[in-house]
Amino acid sequence: MDHTVLAHISDETLKQFMGYRVRRASNVLQTHLPGTLKPFGLRMITFTALVLIVDNPGLSQSRLAAAMDVERPNLVVIIDDLENRDLIIRERVPSDRRAYALTPTLLGRRTCEKAIAAVKENEQRMLQNIGQDRITLAGDVMSQILEESKGG
Repeated sequence: MDHTVLAHISDETLKQFMGYRVRRASNVLQTHLPGTLKPFGLRMITFTALVLIVDNPGLSQSRLAAAMDVERPNLVVIIDDLENRDLIIRERVPSDRRAYALTPTLLGRRTCEKAIAAVKENEQRMLQNIGQDRITLAGDVMSQILEESKGG
């Protein structure tokens, strides 16, 4: 997206909405993610899936689809990609022959660790001019919004 276009368009009315500002800030923070993840052969969606699988070994495909808010057919493509690259193993769940458990391989865990480190470094670069107290506060606010949404 060409951010210079908005320099000539007033978005003052939209700036009163937290969702608008969060979305715009998120877009800026994610600008360099494709290039950051490319050396690992990951896209944002495959990175997200890999991190969730590494953090939750044995996660079922249906729970992963729900956590990522993606349709199951779309998830199959993501899982196939990760499995074909030997980053995860997909195994049938003995108690439910229709379900699959997803487990990271050693290569998957190592790739995930390196990709997370690169994403953290990218984010630190992007936020270097913002004080840590403000970053922490913003993170706390985002977490509270997410928690509030679960309760209501």
